[in-house]
Amino acid sequence: MKNDIKDILFSEEVIQERIKELGDQINRDYAGKSLLLIGVLKGCFIFLADLARHIELECEIRFLTASSYGFSSVSSGKVNIDGGIDFDVKGKDVIIIEDILDSGITLTALRAFVAKHKPASLKVCTMLDKPERRQLPITADYTGFECPNEFVVGYGLDYAERYRNLPYVASLKPEIYS
Repeated sequence: MKNDIKDILFSEEVIQERIKELGDQINRDYAGKSLLLIGVLKGCFIFLADLARHIELECEIRFLTASSYGFSSVSSGKVNIDGGIDFDVKGKDVIIIEDILDSGITLTALRAFVAKHKPASLKVCTMLDKPERRQLPITADYTGFECPNEFVVGYGLDYAERYRNLPYVASLKPEIYS
């Protein structure tokens, strides 16, 4: 697995430090409130778990499954949101937790999907942001790192369901996904 890695972009230590900073910012922004964190599976699970441990507010954690990639390295442009929302969103302060904001296609669809359920507020927190690849005009309210325009894996991010368990974020050698 490590032989497939081109470069480590964000080390485990750097990631953990930044996640603590994000948690501190969320604590300040929502002081005295309770939150509904909606994680976007599968890629967010490690990021959400670590971030939630730094949020010192009452919070509910739920998940949605959405994808526009499947087993490909490029977005299909069609977003699949599995299941729907089987929990109450109305009147709650919601933060969608995403692993990576890339084309913006998936996140734009998710924001609209959650907004239909009438939250009191709706923000987005992403671990990685790749603004160079943006196809739709969307930004995150909380961002861990701006990411170069490379195919990245690790810390929950995958290629064909592999590499999620790496403790860092790394670029994948192009011959692996080409």
